[in-house]
Amino acid sequence: MNQTVELTKENFDQTVTDNDFVLIDFWAAWCGPCRQFAPVYEKAAEENPDLVFGKVDTEAQPELAAAFGIQSIPTLMIVRDRVAVFAQPGALPEAALADVIGQARKLDMDEVRKAVAEQQGQEGQEGGGQ
Repeated sequence: MNQTVELTKENFDQTVTDNDFVLIDFWAAWCGPCRQFAPVYEKAAEENPDLVFGKVDTEAQPELAAAFGIQSIPTLMIVRDRVAVFAQPGALPEAALADVIGQARKLDMDEVRKAVAEQQGQEGQEGGGQ
């Protein structure tokens, strides 16, 4: 059985660097929708033992929430090859979560990296260039 990993500012970077596919649930104990989403997330973790499922308690780790601009919780983020490929607030139903995981698995990461590089290149040119 796959366990979700509690992500903190101490282990976050290493977890994302060491694993090709990481799902991250930004949550808090006082958040009703977060508590409703938790069993759906845990079940998905059990059904996808090859993936890393992490949880960030936004109360205990406000720096991580701030670093990712988390405005509302729960927010689900998927990081593949150190690139955030999905981020959406709201508790997903089981079928929607399975669909998102399936879509993220099918992504061509070479294409994603190329698009990110192009976007970063454009931003660099707008910022005064080299």
